[in-house]
Amino acid sequence: MVSPTEIERRYAAVREAMDAHGLDAVVVCGSEYTGFEGAVTYLSGFGIVHRYAYVVLPRDGEPSIVFPAEARYVGVHGTSWIEDQVFADRPGEWLGDRLGGRRVGVYGLDYVLTVRDFVALSHKVEVVPFDVEFDLARAVKSDEEVASVRDSVRINTQGFQLFAEAYAPGKSAAEVLAPAEDYFVAEGCGRLTMNMVLIGAEFAIARSDTTLGEFCIPSLEIAGPGGHWVEVSRALGTPNAEVARMLEAYEEYFDAAKTALRPGATAHDAHRAVSKGFTDRGYHLGHVTGHSIGMTMIEHPKIGEGIETELRENMVFSMHPHVIAENGHDCLYMQDTWLVTSSGGQPLAGLPMRLF
Repeated sequence: MVSPTEIERRYAAVREAMDAHGLDAVVVCGSEYTGFEGAVTYLSGFGIVHRYAYVVLPRDGEPSIVFPAEARYVGVHGTSWIEDQVFADRPGEWLGDRLGGRRVGVYGLDYVLTVRDFVALSHKVEVVPFDVEFDLARAVKSDEEVASVRDSVRINTQGFQLFAEAYAPGKSAAEVLAPAEDYFVAEGCGRLTMNMVLIGAEFAIARSDTTLGEFCIPSLEIAGPGGHWVEVSRALGTPNAEVARMLEAYEEYFDAAKTALRPGATAHDAHRAVSKGFTDRGYHLGHVTGHSIGMTMIEHPKIGEGIETELRENMVFSMHPHVIAENGHDCLYMQDTWLVTSSGGQPLAGLPMRLF
């Protein structure tokens, strides 16, 4: 359960961002697409199971949560702490009528807000993109949130151990992942898991017709009962000479991140520090070095080139340099969830940075 103090803290942080950008209200959008439901959960406690939902947070007054009426069940509505629950035939029209003439920030404008609702809403309000601003308002986690993050990491780390125990060359990816997924569900993750293996340099669902070889790279991403996403994994098996060289750079990244992920540094500074071992060896990174993570799987800021966002204590980042060789096949990708502390970055999983 989220405490009343934590709820008010979240609303106050978002309203402070609204004031800074001259907004009268914020509409936060979430959908059942894995990893995109968390913004709604963050402001309402509601977990989307089907379709989508919106939360309206005005500068003054009480929030509302809006569901599409054509799908009466989109989740267990009683899990939301918001009292004003609206079932609208056309949510965009309802939002337009409620917020008409105002300047409204929308989180999820590019990826989540449905076309029909955007058209109806934009006819009646001034729509302002608010993805980055909303994410930065929630990037610093409270102690209550950090406890939820740590619990998710505990679950994810044990899931990796189960994956490692089940792994052997010749087994199917589904067979190896099954014990971990069974554990994730038993621990209360529900639908909030997105777990894969890398086939070459590409991600793939762990299917029964995918046979694992002498070297295996899992990507394990889950959210525990508190709803906070985390990412923890290590590669397994016997690497070739190219991947062993990549591992040297991974070890350097892991050490560098403990200093680089500190309050006052920028995301750009951190990226340069942790990617140096890869670039010095002539590698290019195929995915972002890292990104803020919370109740949405990927949040701003990313740890990347030119991102001048200043890191602050109690920010949480998923770090996973994805290094791919010139041949486009050999690669290495290992995940850890890091907490920014007053003394630097802390990897939360407690796993050594090595191949298992």
